[in-house]
Amino acid sequence: MKAGGLESYRKGHEGEQRAAKHLMEQGYQILSQNWKTRTGEVDIIAFKEPYLVFVEVKTLPHGDLAMLDLVLNNIKRKRITETAKYFVHKFRQYSNSYIRFDVLIVDMPGLPPLYHIENAFSENS
Repeated sequence: MKAGGLESYRKGHEGEQRAAKHLMEQGYQILSQNWKTRTGEVDIIAFKEPYLVFVEVKTLPHGDLAMLDLVLNNIKRKRITETAKYFVHKFRQYSNSYIRFDVLIVDMPGLPPLYHIENAFSENS
């Protein structure tokens, strides 16, 4: 891993930890972090009755909304939704839950330190 890559990884990991703590403080149960399949990865999978929430965490200390759109493009969203389908198939106890795809932005200038966008996208968007 390149030196800049290591720093970026560290910041991303720290952002994910802050996001998970924030979600727990909001009453969510964290089911998994960095859940991976062949189709993709979900940063955080959380549950808060009646919602099963798949959360993409973006730590963007030098970013803006245009950058967010770039890093959360159609391909990335499709990978997250496919991974979510596999999770629900594997863990059937959540099959009656409402599914939601959220984005939690960490440290983006102009926004609160943790900015939670509920229903940020859907399977068809």
